[in-house]
Amino acid sequence: MSLLEVKNLKVHFPVKHGMFSRTHEFVKAVDDVSFAIEPGETLGLVGESGCGKTTLGRAIVRLVEPTAGNVLLDGEDVTRMNGSILRARRRKFQIIFQDPYGSLNPRMTVEQIVGEALDIHKLTDSKPARQKRITELLKAVGLDAIYAQRYPHEFSGGQRQRIGIARALAVEPELIICDEPVSALDVSVQAQIINLLRDLQQERGIAYLFIAHDLAVVEHISRRVMVMYLGKIVETADAKAIIRDPQHPYTQALISAIPEVDPESKRQRIILPGDVPSPIHPPGGCPFHPRCPIAEERCRTEVPAFREVAKNHFAACHLAGTKIDLPRNPARREAV
Repeated sequence: MSLLEVKNLKVHFPVKHGMFSRTHEFVKAVDDVSFAIEPGETLGLVGESGCGKTTLGRAIVRLVEPTAGNVLLDGEDVTRMNGSILRARRRKFQIIFQDPYGSLNPRMTVEQIVGEALDIHKLTDSKPARQKRITELLKAVGLDAIYAQRYPHEFSGGQRQRIGIARALAVEPELIICDEPVSALDVSVQAQIINLLRDLQQERGIAYLFIAHDLAVVEHISRRVMVMYLGKIVETADAKAIIRDPQHPYTQALISAIPEVDPESKRQRIILPGDVPSPIHPPGGCPFHPRCPIAEERCRTEVPAFREVAKNHFAACHLAGTKIDLPRNPARREAV
């Protein structure tokens, strides 16, 4: 049985207008998303800013209330839990936030931040046991015990993110939602945090939903990858397969934007026209068709099925597998 099963999840935010703040429209941030994560697996989730990645992650842990759908953790529906039952089940899943500066209470010491979860869930029975546990958690993320009495402002961004990871580990979760945990960090620090997450996974068997906008980072840490666009999953496959042979035009564009070390590389940069459409009024048919370089007439009217286009490789595209072939733009290349 899968550790996590997300079934037809929707998160629609009401848009209120007028004197009486009546709801006339909805922002469809997450629109009918389904997937599963196995124990100890890392599933990557990529897409442009504003496509619904963070909202999806927060809906799974109930920081945002789902509009519809189910989130099953070890077979139990998290969306149907409330109060003390939900609080008890939160031991199984935690979240690491994107902003290492805003996610830690500036008025609390590291000991208080990491120890808060131990107190809430009554995981230690004495003050010495609590102190020992906090020391172990700090050591696990590469921090010395002497840091326990310091405040968040005394640390660098990478160190703060390590504190956030220690806080998430305190309750020994089975699943951690990593909401762009390295996007606010320097490149060298990013590598350190990713390697730390991989080491912790090997030691503790934790499963990750790793959210990022950088496909290269996600491919490095993930076994499988999902690509999200305008609130929907448009492609999912093994990480290596999705890099080697992307089937959806949007994925092809994302991969073309990955920086390459080899200056002689012949990879073609795909420049998508326009912006992501409004999630209040998403386009009909395929949601990507207004920006798709190979869209046909049926793409404007028919919603593509999310189907298997190769072994264990799924895509929501009528023209899955068709490669985008655009001439290079010299002016664009020189500007870059």
